[in-house]
Amino acid sequence: MKVAWQGVYPAVTTKFTNDDKLDLKMFETNIQAQLAAGVDGIILGGTLGESSALLEDEKDTLVSATVDMVAGKVPVIMNIAEQTTKAAIIAAEKAKKNGASGLMMLPPMRYKADDHETVTYYKAVANSTDLPIMVYNNPIDYKIEVTLDMFEQLAECENIQSVKESTRDISNITRMINRFGDRFKILSGVDTLALESLFMGANGWVAGLVCAFPKETVAIYRLQKAGRHEEALKIYRWFLPLLELDINAKLVQNIKLAEVATGIGTENVRAPRLALSGAERNHVLQIIETGIKNRPELPDYLNL
Repeated sequence: MKVAWQGVYPAVTTKFTNDDKLDLKMFETNIQAQLAAGVDGIILGGTLGESSALLEDEKDTLVSATVDMVAGKVPVIMNIAEQTTKAAIIAAEKAKKNGASGLMMLPPMRYKADDHETVTYYKAVANSTDLPIMVYNNPIDYKIEVTLDMFEQLAECENIQSVKESTRDISNITRMINRFGDRFKILSGVDTLALESLFMGANGWVAGLVCAFPKETVAIYRLQKAGRHEEALKIYRWFLPLLELDINAKLVQNIKLAEVATGIGTENVRAPRLALSGAERNHVLQIIETGIKNRPELPDYLNL
């Protein structure tokens, strides 16, 4: 399935049962909520998907099950977060075999590769597959920045098509557009900068709180693209305290707690992560409950 790299792409959480197995029933409940809200793709195995805690067979199951669940409505994107080039190439092969339409790729994990090593890593994987690739550029959390000069080299690979822009530097969107035009699609990867990024020309939004609030997320995107900026901004201002739950070391626990509150998820995380407790839990619940209490009425955004 062709990947347009525009619109709202939820980085979905992975659902677990009480005995720490994949909870595909609740996972499908969430996926169907995303589809009903009008999302444009599904991303599996990202930070929110607890990628580092998943077993290889669980990743395979998630991809194949999600492909079945979406039934061709939207593309399924698998994240690659590997320590070696060899493992990344194998992961890309398995993702395609299991039905994924594209890949999101972090730079090498653990080892802090230099610019040349990072470019070589991306090129090796890109040259091993015909799946389209989105570069996940997040130097804040993952310590390696994919610079504009590096993108110049990556442009040689036709299937490296987009970037999840998570540098936290809004002006980087303009730099990318000024240098490359529309060669790379740009998707905002930071919830609290998403609307600002769309105003600056981003093509889409890889979203986190969409896991619990899919309709509001898609409404913001579609209203902004339709030029109804004031309406988008009003929803976004309501949303911001909730979106700030995404820029936190415990974003997985935070967002899963929000999914429970909106009825499309469970709180189960995989150890060493633990569910929130005490004052921390109460603080997050207060933010979620306030947001739900004041949830805005949405226009008919699906028919804009």
